[in-house]
Amino acid sequence: MDGAVWVVAGAPGSGKTTYARELVARLEPHPALLDKDTVYGGFVDATLSAAGRPRGEREGDWYDAHVKAHEYAGLAATAREIRAGGCPVVLVAPYTTEIHDADRWRDLVGALGGEPVHLVWVHCAPETLRARIAARDSHRDGAKLDDFAAFLHRIRLTEPPAVAYQDIVTD
Repeated sequence: MDGAVWVVAGAPGSGKTTYARELVARLEPHPALLDKDTVYGGFVDATLSAAGRPRGEREGDWYDAHVKAHEYAGLAATAREIRAGGCPVVLVAPYTTEIHDADRWRDLVGALGGEPVHLVWVHCAPETLRARIAARDSHRDGAKLDDFAAFLHRIRLTEPPAVAYQDIVTD
């Protein structure tokens, strides 16, 4: 693969997309930007509706198996194809499991076409995260705010990745 990949990972609302846009502007050559919410937002809404699931569902066993697995596989396949043409890529998605499990990270790197793959971990304080999620007023965030403590536990907000990473704090 000729193009490098930057995986910008972290909790929903942590500032991943904002940071990724800044990164794209600084890198030469400018990479393609693949944000999970941009690429799959409409598809996820339609899938949840067709399955009779809550519109704001974005976590849990059902979502992980029936939606997230396909989002992440599609992002990886698209990034791999873009890289094959020599273009670098910036991927934006939480990747909570992948960054906290070295074996799952290796699987992701393989799916992306191999090294070089750079992890950028974007995070902030819990109170900052809660305020940002509430302020964006998205249908995707109701369950997060309804049980914020459980959400924080699931996303492992304060647990650093298990693999090498660049640390970006957005407080």
